[in-house]
Amino acid sequence: MKLKRSLPETTTATPSTMGSEIKPPASGILTSPDRLRKIDQLREKNIDVILPLPTLVAVGDQSSGKSSLLESVTGIPFPRGQELCTRYATQITHRRDPEVQIIITIIPAPQSTEAEKATLRSYRKELSSTAELRDQFAKILDEVNVYMKIKTDKNPEGEKTFSRDILKIEKCGPTEDYLTVIDVPGIFRLTSKGQTTESDRNLVRDMVTGFIKDKRTIILAVLPANVDVMTQEILALAEQYDPDGERTLGVLTKPDLVIERSAKEAVCNLVTGRKKALNLGYYLVKNRGGDDDDDSKDDSGIRRKERDLFQQSPWCNLPQERVGVAALRERLQDLLGEITDKAYPELRSEARKKLAEAREQQDALGPPRQTEREQQQYLAQIAAKFQQIVRAALEANYSTHSVFDEHCLRLITQVVGIVDTFNNRMRRDGHTYSFVKVDTGESIDESANQADDSEEDDDSEEDDLPVDDAEYDAVQRDAANRIIIREYFPELESIINTRERPKFAVKRDNSNWIRNMYLESRGIELGTFSPIVLASAFRDQTTKWGPITEYHLSDIIVRIHAFILGILKTICADGKLYEAIKSIIMDDLLARYAKGMDHAKYLVQVEREKKPYTVNHYFSSNLQKARGDRVSEALKGKRTYDSRCHSPAAYVVKFDHVKSAITNKSNQEHAQDDIHDILKSYYKVSRKRFVDNVWLYAVDHHLLSGPNSPLTLFSEQWVLGLDEDSLNAIAGESRSTRDKRRELTKKIADLEEALRILK
Repeated sequence: MKLKRSLPETTTATPSTMGSEIKPPASGILTSPDRLRKIDQLREKNIDVILPLPTLVAVGDQSSGKSSLLESVTGIPFPRGQELCTRYATQITHRRDPEVQIIITIIPAPQSTEAEKATLRSYRKELSSTAELRDQFAKILDEVNVYMKIKTDKNPEGEKTFSRDILKIEKCGPTEDYLTVIDVPGIFRLTSKGQTTESDRNLVRDMVTGFIKDKRTIILAVLPANVDVMTQEILALAEQYDPDGERTLGVLTKPDLVIERSAKEAVCNLVTGRKKALNLGYYLVKNRGGDDDDDSKDDSGIRRKERDLFQQSPWCNLPQERVGVAALRERLQDLLGEITDKAYPELRSEARKKLAEAREQQDALGPPRQTEREQQQYLAQIAAKFQQIVRAALEANYSTHSVFDEHCLRLITQVVGIVDTFNNRMRRDGHTYSFVKVDTGESIDESANQADDSEEDDDSEEDDLPVDDAEYDAVQRDAANRIIIREYFPELESIINTRERPKFAVKRDNSNWIRNMYLESRGIELGTFSPIVLASAFRDQTTKWGPITEYHLSDIIVRIHAFILGILKTICADGKLYEAIKSIIMDDLLARYAKGMDHAKYLVQVEREKKPYTVNHYFSSNLQKARGDRVSEALKGKRTYDSRCHSPAAYVVKFDHVKSAITNKSNQEHAQDDIHDILKSYYKVSRKRFVDNVWLYAVDHHLLSGPNSPLTLFSEQWVLGLDEDSLNAIAGESRSTRDKRRELTKKIADLEEALRILK
């Protein structure tokens, strides 16, 4: 703690001035009495539970004289006796009011149950005068001990030695000054067998630190003058929470018990700041002792004894403004006014901040949902928000919600990337055997002049397609999916393919495969082959379509599932609501995923099991081109350059060579070539049709935008179809939520009232 630099100019106490009423300075003790009145109004409405208010707290070791000091400062006649040491905090509030009365109530500890709070709050005593309080106070304290369950000789059924509940005494009257002082139990180092425990010691210490740690609290460190202050734990504790000593004021009690001259000198050194100085200094007071007469109806006798004591040496040499209860009370009022002026604008700012936080917490709970209608409206709002995000995700409108800052939730972008990978994989790896590449010897210019209405053979080199970045990402995604499914989505294991994706290699012995199939399947045909051969060849060539498609749908389903659960978790107010919705929709979600997968398998079956057929004119174009390419290949070695031709293709072939190119093959060779060319032309059309159909029907219709897609499940219509029990299970408030809502509602009302008072 900082040493006080200098004491104010002092006046030596004289018999004529000692103990007399000290007048305030010309500027007035309080810079704003109206503010103290408002602080008192806040405390009256228990706003101090939310906002720490400027206050004075008397702390000290047991038997340091705190309760007696409080009696001297406040005028509340506490009963005396060794068995009546403070077992709980006592808050004494002076409030200016036209009616003279004393009101005694109990403020429950925050840890109390609702039933305990109701019982404690039910206690209330109203008295008309201090004299009446003096007569009934001992009995009132016995009643309070029963309510707080404090164990005493008169209440052996009590369960506690100390309590966190607060006894509140309000002293009202037209001449009362605005002052609030809190007395807390005295700290102690050693426990007493059968009376106090280590737990009691820690509880008292926690109570003391709970009051003194706030920066708006003036710490009244009460120290017996007949004990070395260096042994008083309270000073070290105060220094821990007020290291600069700006809020700590020392009050020395029991000066009449100081006998030795050296001890008196040590006390004087404290008061004058020459030893263990505090910024706010020390005050020396004499309180009522245990043997003082209690018959007087006021404290005139005690004040006379105090005046007589302080007329003696060495006390008479101390500064007048540092000696006596009247001087201390005036200084306390002055300090309370100062910290109130300093805290007043901060209180308004903190009240606004806490009000905004409370409203935000209340909004996070959503609207009240006690009745079926409230629950339905609440859940329908969440479903509507979910569908709004779904629409934005399908339209790639990612600026509408912050949830899309997570790129993994950009659904349609993820899906399109997976579909592109599927298309590329089907082009490169979808066929079992590679098709023969016919070298026609055409120049680049000749290829460029092909007819536009013939589908270009864009995958004549499909076996040589490189593994692009998207394909590499797909391999990485496949490994990641297996981890995600195993750890987060085990419910999908029965629907999707979780096995490690194999390498779909393409076999190169196309000619041998077609020749063997023809020889093993031919019948009695004249210059042709059985349609069964083509159907069998197509089934063999599309063997990998099933597993490739199954892995493709698995990727799509995992992305959709992660999206749905991710959005649900984002928009649900708490984990309980999220888990409830997830639990109820999960079976229907899985059923819809299964329908999408089943439809993809159905498309594979239709393409592979039905007889090959198409009305797509590209089939004819591709077949004619393939047959023409074979003739061109046969004539490539017989062409000659003709210098008379000026076209880009300046080559000519003799007519006889053309005739021999067409007729020099056996029936078997013609059949094999036809099977290859027809299969290649049909496979190309079928594969593109199949990829489009998988996207259109299995992915888009069944999994994305169809009326029964998983994305449309959690909707307002779904909410309207829930029965009362399901609604309550999902949207009904738990007891903790109801208690939290009730607490926030009261807190918001209190803070609004606080801001009204602080205007």
